[in-house]
Amino acid sequence: MKILFGIIMLFLVLGAMSLFAFKAPRGKKALGALSGAACATFLAEAFLRYAVGGVFHLDYVAHIGEVMGGLGGLAAGVLVPLTFGISPVFAVIMGVSLIEFKLLPAFIAAYLLSFVVLQIEKRVTEGIDLIVMILVIPTAAYFLADMLQPMVMGVLNIIGAVITTAVDGNPYVMGAALGMIIPIVGMTPLSSMVLTALIGLTGVPMAVGAMCCFGNSILNGMLFKKMRFGDDTTAFAVAIEPLTQIDIISSNPVPIYATNAIAGAINGMIITYFGLQIPVTGMATPWAGLLVTLGNNPLVPTLTAVALVFINSLIFGYLGYLVFKNYKIVTMDEIRNTAAV
Repeated sequence: MKILFGIIMLFLVLGAMSLFAFKAPRGKKALGALSGAACATFLAEAFLRYAVGGVFHLDYVAHIGEVMGGLGGLAAGVLVPLTFGISPVFAVIMGVSLIEFKLLPAFIAAYLLSFVVLQIEKRVTEGIDLIVMILVIPTAAYFLADMLQPMVMGVLNIIGAVITTAVDGNPYVMGAALGMIIPIVGMTPLSSMVLTALIGLTGVPMAVGAMCCFGNSILNGMLFKKMRFGDDTTAFAVAIEPLTQIDIISSNPVPIYATNAIAGAINGMIITYFGLQIPVTGMATPWAGLLVTLGNNPLVPTLTAVALVFINSLIFGYLGYLVFKNYKIVTMDEIRNTAAV
């Protein structure tokens, strides 16, 4: 029952993201800001704290990454209002108000309150609007995010229950389940890094998560290039970090999530077969996860597994294109060059 409930919850999250992208006012632009906030914090933490600081035992660099990873709320609180055309000063006030909160609750609070800030800018006399902003927005932002954060963590716990249940079962079933779920969560603002850290995933399951995120990034690079979701730069960016293209991903859920799920399951079983391990949690991120895997396992079997994952991901990226080449997609130009309304 936990597995079924967790999978349903994951699909609800994916559906909500796509609905937000298509229907919410300024939804696609807000998701673009969310992806920027995730990259400025989570991606920086993954590289500095784990791939550089952890592997090379550079505590100073690791500390910088840890600090940056904890500022997701601040980043979302600043970047979301900026996409609304709000004053940078007001955006910083919003961001500082949300510094204690996780990325997603801060994003939701900043998105909702940006409409309020627009009205303050429009209706209140210049100069006085700053005072009104200081008196109203920080309290409202903190209150909203404080209410939302337990809900977000509850959703993560429910999805995490699927993973912990899978870990206790057949190893190859575990590999397939984790290979499907973790990379897809990594393409949402819930963050696969946060999820795996929350449930304390280490060992073979953590290596599966890390290497499947790596493989699915290669897949997405191929799929984006062949499907022409954007230009070559877009394909390269999604191969480096899927969250940079979260607006495109959430606007094209069927071809992207379906292809990633199947390839991820196979990649998960490959990593399980080779028995690769990662001794630290939170490494479900493409390139930092790859570096940590290489640094904690025998070189030859690790390189063999990496090669197989790479080849499998390229194949499924191309197969995804063949299956969905006539599917109606939403391109980068349609998402990012439309007027904000």
